[in-house]
Amino acid sequence: MSLWQPVSADIWQGRDDRAEASNALRLFQTVEQRDTQRPASSGIALIGFASDEGVKRNQGRPGAAQAPDVIRGALANMASHQGHERLLDMGNISVEGDALEAAQQALSETVTACLQAGMQSLVLGGGHETAWAHGRGVLDAFPGERVVIINLDAHLDLRSASRATSGTPFRQLAKYCEAQQRGFHYACLGVSRAANTQALWDEAARLRVTIVEDLDFHQQARATLEALLESADRVYLTLDLDVLPAAEMPAVSAPAALGVPARELLQAIEQVCRSGKLQAVDLVEFNPRFDRDGQGAKLAARLAWQIAHWWA
Repeated sequence: MSLWQPVSADIWQGRDDRAEASNALRLFQTVEQRDTQRPASSGIALIGFASDEGVKRNQGRPGAAQAPDVIRGALANMASHQGHERLLDMGNISVEGDALEAAQQALSETVTACLQAGMQSLVLGGGHETAWAHGRGVLDAFPGERVVIINLDAHLDLRSASRATSGTPFRQLAKYCEAQQRGFHYACLGVSRAANTQALWDEAARLRVTIVEDLDFHQQARATLEALLESADRVYLTLDLDVLPAAEMPAVSAPAALGVPARELLQAIEQVCRSGKLQAVDLVEFNPRFDRDGQGAKLAARLAWQIAHWWA
């Protein structure tokens, strides 16, 4: 069985308002559903990474493997404005059993092919193990360029482990950069000091990670992002939904007691999107099993909607 599958047409459904006006459109009417992994020459490649194997290995709450199609379903009925017509649904890559590494390799190769063809990538995870695969794909697509990784996350995800988990992606990317003798440019904004051990803070210091803690996000995020964006050739933005307060986003593996409110987070996301340097984005750790009345799915979808709109 192939690790890749196209998305069922049943996912992209919504209300038809075209009798009202020709431009009364919703995403289900403008998204292009692809029946092949072959990239186009432009547009945003929407790719699902249906995985929670990394979360399981990291002793978290499984369920994120169902996230890509649930987020698509919440996106489907949203209005289609500028940017959304650029979305090409490239299907899902899924983990078979515990073979996470094979699926990560497949995602990396798909992302590299899409980016080199002239597309941008928007990946719906999955746990944060998505980032090792997605980030590697971005690095491989632009070997001679300064790729800055911006992670909006309560966790540094710099763990050391014998196998890839949702807590290891940026340590893996750091080692990958070291092996290639290229710089590792990583920033983590929204970090909770209470959710990261001293060993992780020490590793972040060793790797010279740019950090903005959750308590300082309001005061420091804009200036920090301005400096990061100025230094970058390309930007890979990864958004772990557990950076949001649990009251706003209950449906994650590790809910945040404090977190960064969605309105503040959106200001940072808009700054990155409008920089002209954003090449790749993913939304990770959404867990439909712990959602309340679709609240988390709606917020995750709204974040993806804004990214596609501002990216244009």
